[in-house]
Amino acid sequence: MGLGHTGAIVAISGKLIARFMLWDIFCKVIDNHGDAGVCWRLSVQLAGRGHRVRLWIDDASALTWMAPEGHPRVEVLPWAEQAQAPEPGDVVIEAFGCELEAPFQAAIAARARSRGRQPAWINLEYLTAESFAERNHGLASPVMSGPAAGLVKHFFYPGFTDRTGGLLREPDLLQRQAAFDGDGWLASKGIDKRGRRVSLFCYEPPSLRELLAQWAAAAGDTQLLVTPGRAAACVNAAVEDNDRTMPGWIRPSRLSISFLPYLTQPDYDHLLWACDLNFVRGEDSLVRALWAGKPLVWQIYPQEDGAHLPKLSAFLDWLEAPPSLRDFHAVWNGSAPGPLASTDPTVWADRLLRARDKLLAQEDLASRLLAFITAQSPAP
Repeated sequence: MGLGHTGAIVAISGKLIARFMLWDIFCKVIDNHGDAGVCWRLSVQLAGRGHRVRLWIDDASALTWMAPEGHPRVEVLPWAEQAQAPEPGDVVIEAFGCELEAPFQAAIAARARSRGRQPAWINLEYLTAESFAERNHGLASPVMSGPAAGLVKHFFYPGFTDRTGGLLREPDLLQRQAAFDGDGWLASKGIDKRGRRVSLFCYEPPSLRELLAQWAAAAGDTQLLVTPGRAAACVNAAVEDNDRTMPGWIRPSRLSISFLPYLTQPDYDHLLWACDLNFVRGEDSLVRALWAGKPLVWQIYPQEDGAHLPKLSAFLDWLEAPPSLRDFHAVWNGSAPGPLASTDPTVWADRLLRARDKLLAQEDLASRLLAFITAQSPAP
């Protein structure tokens, strides 16, 4: 199948709602794991439903290890080549507030004139549990200037409730989880079972040194599995600092640290499923940790003006997080001085399972996006 349009019909939730379409998804990378990760997952889920996707991205380097095999219906294109793009597809998505280059905006306007109807133009926003997501989800935003002036975009807010755009979720997610062998998967990576397993994917949490010392002194064993990049760098720095200030602080019988290679998206899911507690960061890994149904701690992407803290608070409110989990998040994210509360996944586990069950009862993001676009621009 080429990248052209087809007249086939897609069935979602038992209803015929959309023909197979060509999608243009645009991504400018700020945090190369999360931004690229979300856009790739969305692209693959749309492709899995029969659509064709062109993913325009300014830094595709993370995809070489996230998705080394690619997907036959997803074409990855350099952001800078928008000026040489063929006709825009049926749907254009600006992910996370990125702004299309003028030539592509002009191409959207040209298609709208030639066909008498513009492509669906979606501004896919960042994930938040704040109340404005429900208020603004689906709102129209007229384009007031530039080559596409007079056309209309629509806001699409991912979220945690039925009145938002939902979360990305594969149709076979629960079946794959049920068939997963965590011990076997870790053994294939050269890691044997040893005490409580904890995955760490983070920026530079100010209390990491304290947490490592806490685990080293705890009664039970902790096996820390560290993702590469910034997480591995800050763990190494924290270990060196503790070695200097607290000689002999780490006892191998209590805390062991394993440094992992870069993982594909499926293998990152496997890591979350195999652990008893997951530390995640940003947006993509938070959603994947929610689907894992295991206790989690989220380090939200930090902003200088502190705008990330109300977003964190809104998420914890939605989660109905117990006090110990709220306190831990405050210290972990640098909004409270500490000390850290003890990590006790047994106290947090029930809350996370109930949250996952609530989310599983809702439609996933790709299904809601398809339904929304069909309602805005029904297939002829």
